[in-house]
Parts: sequence; C-alpha cells; structure tokens
Amino acid sequence: MTDLTGKTAIITGASRGIGAATAREFAAKGASVFLTARSRDQIEAIVNDIRATGGKADFLASDMSRYLGHDVVLRRCIDAFGRVDILVNNAGVIDPIKRITDSDPTDWAKTIQVNLNAVYYGMRAVLPLMVEQGSGTIINISSGAAHSPLEGWSHYCAAKAGAAMLTKMAHLENGDIVDVVGLSPGTVMTDMQVRIKASGINPVSEMDPSVHIPPEWPARAIAWLAGGAAHEFAGQEIALRDEEIRRRVGLIS
Repeated sequence: MTDLTGKTAIITGASRGIGAATAREFAAKGASVFLTARSRDQIEAIVNDIRATGGKADFLASDMSRYLGHDVVLRRCIDAFGRVDILVNNAGVIDPIKRITDSDPTDWAKTIQVNLNAVYYGMRAVLPLMVEQGSGTIINISSGAAHSPLEGWSHYCAAKAGAAMLTKMAHLENGDIVDVVGLSPGTVMTDMQVRIKASGINPVSEMDPSVHIPPEWPARAIAWLAGGAAHEFAGQEIALRDEEIRRRVGLIS
C-alpha cells in the first residue's frame, strides 16, 4: 500500500478533475499537499476539506502560464511545509478546439503557455531544490495526443508532444537524482471531456461518456508513482490504459 507520510507535494491545476482527486488521494496517504490553480475559491474549499479530515494542506491561487507563478508557489510551499518532494504538473487546457485554419494565433499561443511552458516552468522551479536535497519525483500528466494527431487539437497535441520530450530531457540531465515520469491517463470524466464532446470535431468527441474513467483512477496511479514506482519508469511515459499498469496500481485484479 502506498504511504506518502512525510512527503510534500505541489499539485498544479488542482481545482477540479485529476488535480483535485490527486490532492485528496495524496492527503489520505499522509502527504502534505500544496495546491495551486487560478480558481481560488475551489482550491481553498479542497484545502478546507482536507484539513477537516486531519490532513495537511495549503494553497495559492496562481497563473501557471508565468514562471513567476511557479516561483512564488515554491517559496510558499517551503514556508508552509519546509520542503518539496513531489511535483505533479497537471495544469492543462484544451480550449479553443479549432482547426489550424480557424484558430486564433493569440489563443493558440495561450494554450501552449499552459500545456507546455508551465511544465518547463514547474520543473525549472523545483529541480534545483530537489537536486540540492538529493531526491525528488516529478510526474507530468501526458496524453495519447502527444503521439497521435487529432483534428482541432493542434495546440494540445503539439504541447503534449513537447511536454513528453521535456520529461525525457529532465531525466537525461537529472535522472541520477530526480525521478521524472509521464502519465497518460486516457480519457477521464472531467470538465475537459464535456467541452470536447460539445466540439464535435474529432473521434474523441464522439465517445460515449460511459467509457471515460473517473478522476480517482489517475489520482491513485499518480500516488503510486509518487510512492516509489516512478523510479522504475523514470524518463518514460506510462499509460493508464495498460492493463498491467492498472493491475499494479490496484485498479483491477
């Protein structure tokens, strides 16, 4: 059973979906969690829930598309808990879903800032600290879109492909000390799936909602990786669609 007692984790995009579920899962397993997202009210409510059940949690509403946001979150987390052992780079957006010829260049670039730049910013903020302390785990939330083009998702696919390479780069440069791994959760029942469904642009939008997994599944997988399994897969991406991974996480028997 995964035990994260004594560990401190920063979770980005923690206001809903996978991020919120991961915060609750980590706290239940003994970790101190520092949550960040743009939606102050939502992350504050999650922190209050965790505290009410005896967990350790704090938060800061911040813009992950700017490096300064990550730097401030790191300092606030250290002030609150004294260290950072785990970073979960979860913040992500998919709007607006449009074909390249219909896309707005400014909107396209903003999506890249959140889905790609923020992954780099998060790693750039925590890696020096983790290297100095001699250990750390970084889990980047990936997607099958990193490897397969999907109509209307040029911004998302390009960003996730870049983030997958950042996982490999961080492992190449710091893998002797820090475990960096990507997790592709598959299709998860979150607000993002609602917007994908409404777009009607590619095959993902045509999927029946019943096939999407609950956000608690990737949350358990993230906790499993943070509990030590990330070392085995360092520098790689693993997919939650893989039945062997699901079995090892304890999602199926």
